[in-house]
Amino acid sequence: MPIPSAGYPLTAAISPRVQLVETTESTNADVVAAVVADPAGWPHLSLLVTDDQRAGRGRLDRTWVAPAGTALAVSVVVDAGRIPVSMRGWIPLAAGAAMTGAVNARLRGHGSTAELKWPNDVLVDGGKICGILAEAVPGSLDTVVVGAGVNTRMTRADLPVASATSFAAIGVDVDDDRLLADYLEAFAGLLTALSDGEAERVHRDIEKQCATVGREVSVAMPDGTTLQGRAERLDAEGRLVVVSGTIQTVVSAGDVVHVR
Repeated sequence: MPIPSAGYPLTAAISPRVQLVETTESTNADVVAAVVADPAGWPHLSLLVTDDQRAGRGRLDRTWVAPAGTALAVSVVVDAGRIPVSMRGWIPLAAGAAMTGAVNARLRGHGSTAELKWPNDVLVDGGKICGILAEAVPGSLDTVVVGAGVNTRMTRADLPVASATSFAAIGVDVDDDRLLADYLEAFAGLLTALSDGEAERVHRDIEKQCATVGREVSVAMPDGTTLQGRAERLDAEGRLVVVSGTIQTVVSAGDVVHVR
């Protein structure tokens, strides 16, 4: 489905700037460049959205490609200036939690459930429907761009890997504007809570929502090693605490697989 001629009125009621583009290489790259060029023109919660992203990126510099019209790519500007530096690790987790709630709202009555996988993937019935990537804006200590890619109208034949899924693949016709508005509203609320000193509540709520906590996991670490154990909890900075025997490891970055 092409970008609607009416735009995204529900999303625009929340965001100070909703920029629509028919196609782009990367919404994150576009927004980072735009913020560098004109910071005042892209205030907090401004966003860029397309349903045809040609060279999207995921965590660990993986590529993210989808046929035109089958996935929604959106990048949101976050003013992190009021959030303590030690709490900023919660920003991508907050985005993941917000998107999990937005996806679940669209699944109501369809028998499927979305869950948050650490650090910021959204799964539906175990398949990945959304990935999120947060990037700091060069030259700014306080501005972050958070990109999300949601598989909306991707058929099963179009899914890039067996572990992926989409709204269409599970028989759900999604309202893109409602999905984005729900996501942005929930994300804004969590960011405000972090700014207002409610980090403990955010920590508690996201940890409860995170399906990784309490699971046996295998973590591909950035140094090439693999960590196996039980994901016990999230620490105060949003990092995953994995326990293997008597050894406790705090993971700040890694590729997590739910073993069981």
